[in-house]
Amino acid sequence: MLKLCVAGAAGRMGQAIIAEAIAKGHQVTGATEAPTNPALGKSLRDLGFNSDTKISTDLTEALTDTDVFISFTTPHADLINLPNVANFGKRIILGTTGFTTEQTQQIITTISGKVPAVFSPNYSIGVNILFKLAEQLNAFPQNYDFSINEIHHTNKKDAPSGTAKKLGEIISNMRGYTATVSDRKGLNPRKPQELEVTSLRAGGIAGIHDLIVAGPNEMLRIEHTAFTRNVFAQGAVYAAEWLNTQSQPKIYSMTDVLGLS
Repeated sequence: MLKLCVAGAAGRMGQAIIAEAIAKGHQVTGATEAPTNPALGKSLRDLGFNSDTKISTDLTEALTDTDVFISFTTPHADLINLPNVANFGKRIILGTTGFTTEQTQQIITTISGKVPAVFSPNYSIGVNILFKLAEQLNAFPQNYDFSINEIHHTNKKDAPSGTAKKLGEIISNMRGYTATVSDRKGLNPRKPQELEVTSLRAGGIAGIHDLIVAGPNEMLRIEHTAFTRNVFAQGAVYAAEWLNTQSQPKIYSMTDVLGLS
């Protein structure tokens, strides 16, 4: 049984993680929220969970009896919270996306060598297997074009998604793309060095990612569809269970968690 601290506990992703953790027999011993959140001062029981853990802004108190800290919140919050979590010696599951390159490096510098942590833009088991599959597609001849399309709900703030960015990095490193085009208009034919990554926002879609490889006479299309946020919560709790068995203070990925490295 794990003891977890969940950041953004009253949000949709936070509640999905709490539900998954409790269903698997773990305890949520800490729950934090932003200072303006109306759930502050309430207990998880008020949100419908069988737990009397209070939702608070006090990270120190929330971490006191915790094995793993899980955050799917905002870059601003994590830039403040993660150094404190690492200094407390607590393991970290980070699922927040939208960091700039500089912010990502700041987080890595903050965590490296202090605690075991898993960083991933997507905790879906299927998506991480898609990442691995993408590495095998370099067998296509050079005149085959790679493209990515992602669709998410209207409230998603960052675009392209962290998953699309990660997939784009894998493909660009593999195929030698040096530019990314996200919005093609007018007389603007595709150039050989360009990777196309498009983003759509609609309704309540949890997440759809398409990887397309097209040549002169054929096309391969691999699609991953998340039915609900529960798939990300499932992967995050699975990663937390794995992480709790690790003692080396380094940053792992879901590739490590799934034994795909």
